[in-house]
Amino acid sequence: MNIVRENLENRTALFKVTVGEADYNEAVDKALRTYKRKANIPGFRPGMVPMSVINRMYRKGVVAEEAYRAASKACFDYIEQEKIATVGDMIPSEKQQPLDFDNDTEYEFVFEAGIAPEVKIDLSKKDKITRYTIEIEDKMREGYRSNFLRRFGKLVDAEAVEKEEALDVTLEQGETKIEEAYVGLIGMSDEERAPFIGKKTGDTMDVDVTKLYKTPSQRASVLGVKEAELEGMDPNYKLTITRIRKFAEPEINEEFFKMAFPEGDVTTAEAFEKHIEEKIAADLARETEYLFTIDVRKFLLKKADLAMPEDFLKNWLYTINEGKFSMADIEKDFAQFLDMMRWNLIQKHYIDELKLEATPEDAMNEAKAMAAMQFAYYGMNQVNDEMLGNYAKSILDNKEENRKIYEKIFERKVIDAVTPQITVSSKKVSPEDFGKLVEKAQ
Repeated sequence: MNIVRENLENRTALFKVTVGEADYNEAVDKALRTYKRKANIPGFRPGMVPMSVINRMYRKGVVAEEAYRAASKACFDYIEQEKIATVGDMIPSEKQQPLDFDNDTEYEFVFEAGIAPEVKIDLSKKDKITRYTIEIEDKMREGYRSNFLRRFGKLVDAEAVEKEEALDVTLEQGETKIEEAYVGLIGMSDEERAPFIGKKTGDTMDVDVTKLYKTPSQRASVLGVKEAELEGMDPNYKLTITRIRKFAEPEINEEFFKMAFPEGDVTTAEAFEKHIEEKIAADLARETEYLFTIDVRKFLLKKADLAMPEDFLKNWLYTINEGKFSMADIEKDFAQFLDMMRWNLIQKHYIDELKLEATPEDAMNEAKAMAAMQFAYYGMNQVNDEMLGNYAKSILDNKEENRKIYEKIFERKVIDAVTPQITVSSKKVSPEDFGKLVEKAQ
């Protein structure tokens, strides 16, 4: 077997691999024996087909397959042994010449690969980047506090509808009367709840239940019918309000602290306000870290200025997707794809140079943080370690989630390793200005 490398323009290389009978014959004979055992050919008992018949029917195709397999494996091994850094995967080249499997026994296969650029980034304190932090505003405190208290509040009777009340109503249409139906204004837009504002118990109004209950399953449940029976039904009903209730925040007292903080870590109003402040700061820190990561990534991409084998990568994307995407489709998002590939190379450079590692403990901690956020989203702020650990393990057992977690850990380690080498200044901005910065950065 012989392999010849030929460097082309635009950081692309050809690999010409010549294979002969000695390279593929053993695999061909093994494959043909398998065909002989399994062949079901009229006139012959299973397993008793003469090898001459098997050769005549299958040998040409098997030689083509096994010769190609031997050549591609040899090329992969050559790239690995020679430590040739590539981007994308090796693919068959368009420069491949026709092969004669009827008469020849030696074949030259031609493969193509994109050569990765060398990553060289010189950093110093002259390099500057800004880490933005979000100012905590009073309305932010009020919103977070209100959302927290809502989880422990209760509904109390109200005299009139003001904004987000819960209503018990009766729906009537002819002889049909549906009592104790529920209407929740909290899930409505201002326009949708406008007809209810100012109404009191006993007031009536005409409603369209298709607008009041958006999904067929909701309407069927309220009207006491099957979803299939909704078609053709008159959606217009008379609605009578029978009860109005509104949310009331709990009193900040000992009972509340025991219910909201069973671990006993918050027991006073002052400690509660501090808890709110810390939670807001933690949430904002995740957002500011997200923008800082984007900014450092862009800074390093610009600093590295990596030239990529663009034509090869476009052809590679088209080839591996087997025509699912047109070249026009690939061109549309190609700039973002290139930056992703460049960022992967930069990360690999620092991971190898600084010997950065992501341990199973790192992954478990990251998965636990992710699990805690998911529980908090559903109002479960106090989750015991066993439940959190089990949920984190289920996340890590998911192959795709596992990959994302390790990628996130390595990215953070690269960012943490790079930032001490440059000058990072801090700047406080309003939530509105921060939002504009994120929008501009993406």
